[in-house]
Amino acid sequence: MNGQNFLTDNPELYEQQFPDPEHLAARFVDDLVRRFADRVVATPRLLDVGCGTGRDAGHLATLGYTATGLDTSLPMLTHARRRHPAVRFVHADLRTFDLADRFDVITCLDSALLYCHRNADLTAFLGRCHRHLRPGGLLLAEMRNGAFFLGNTELLDGIRTRTVTWRAVTYTSATRLWIDHREQLLRRERVWTWPACPRPLVQTSAWRLLFPAELRHLLATAGFDVVALFDTPGPRTDPPWHPAAALSDVLSGDRLHLVARRRDDAA
Repeated sequence: MNGQNFLTDNPELYEQQFPDPEHLAARFVDDLVRRFADRVVATPRLLDVGCGTGRDAGHLATLGYTATGLDTSLPMLTHARRRHPAVRFVHADLRTFDLADRFDVITCLDSALLYCHRNADLTAFLGRCHRHLRPGGLLLAEMRNGAFFLGNTELLDGIRTRTVTWRAVTYTSATRLWIDHREQLLRRERVWTWPACPRPLVQTSAWRLLFPAELRHLLATAGFDVVALFDTPGPRTDPPWHPAAALSDVLSGDRLHLVARRRDDAA
């Protein structure tokens, strides 16, 4: 059985499956903004692309940001609007969004950027970010690191099973990852089962695998200067990010974190 996306169709289950009770992702973003912003802004304007449940944008709003969230999932956006009324949420595609605003910061977390499978998709997204950032504004992205898979197979060996209980029902997911070398994609098959499920729910997705040098080239071509590129720490690394943590530029870890500054067109 194929479905749309079981987790994004059920935002409360998503947050149960991927909890962030300490708001590490949002605090990580705030730390990077404080480190790398070219000027101090009392209430920075922030756009979170691929905002999902709005959890990160909502917490950033409590830290003083004027936050906007953008996503393609209507169930996620409905949940986000209900839970985070201080944030503006927009239904749009990351390759084509067109807002009447310019921002100090654009974020794209948890590999949302990697749903751009083609070079044209990546170019379109970066063009939209350039259009919507003020000169000197920051693009912050967090994603899988393509370089990690050069010699590492630990994420590809076997099937990973996890269970989560939501509304007194126990859901089990079995996830398998493999590399599609021809398309430069990390493909995923996730099979869901639960007691009342008549047959397994099989869902597939894929992420583009980007390498550090490739990412630098894409950013430079799109009008950005890369000011930081590091593998650890981040909100989804082990050990996770903590305030004032040193940033590792070895770039061999599973996660890749990007800070890029929009160039001034006049310069």
